[in-house]
Amino acid sequence: MTATRLTEAELRTVLDELADLLVDTVDGGASIGFLAPLRRADAVAHWRERVEAVAAGHQTVWVAHVGDRLLGTVALAFPDKPNSRHRAELVKLMVHRDGRGQGVGRTLLATAETHAADAGITLLHLDTETGSPAESLYLSAGWTRVGEIPDYAATPAGEPHPTTIFYKRLRPAAETLGTPL
Repeated sequence: MTATRLTEAELRTVLDELADLLVDTVDGGASIGFLAPLRRADAVAHWRERVEAVAAGHQTVWVAHVGDRLLGTVALAFPDKPNSRHRAELVKLMVHRDGRGQGVGRTLLATAETHAADAGITLLHLDTETGSPAESLYLSAGWTRVGEIPDYAATPAGEPHPTTIFYKRLRPAAETLGTPL
């Protein structure tokens, strides 16, 4: 399995695969900001917006391939305020249902953490659906659970559900904090 950071141009070439991954993730019940059924056109539009965020330096995106099949993705989103350049938000960690249990999520998470630390990011944070399999992944990877917010987001079925907030301190590898990835 390989995890690769995508440039803006590379991201454009895998829009269809990423849209399929997003639809599969939502269809599989993951609460990642979308309601089911997710129209494929809406999934493509989401990824087109990510292309612009990558181009602007506001986000980095990695994908994981098993063989030649794209089975997962993760991104880091960077704040735009000068006093927060030392942190980033881990967003949209997704693994296709066919790739679960193969270490895809763990590989993507470790890759994003390593690249963030190498760029001088010292703090990562995220939110995830309370009780989801992702929650166990973050705990096992050394993330600290901050707490739970009730009725934070709707499940793909539209039902309010709590979210759990996590953070992880990183040891900076770069000399300058906030060096863009």
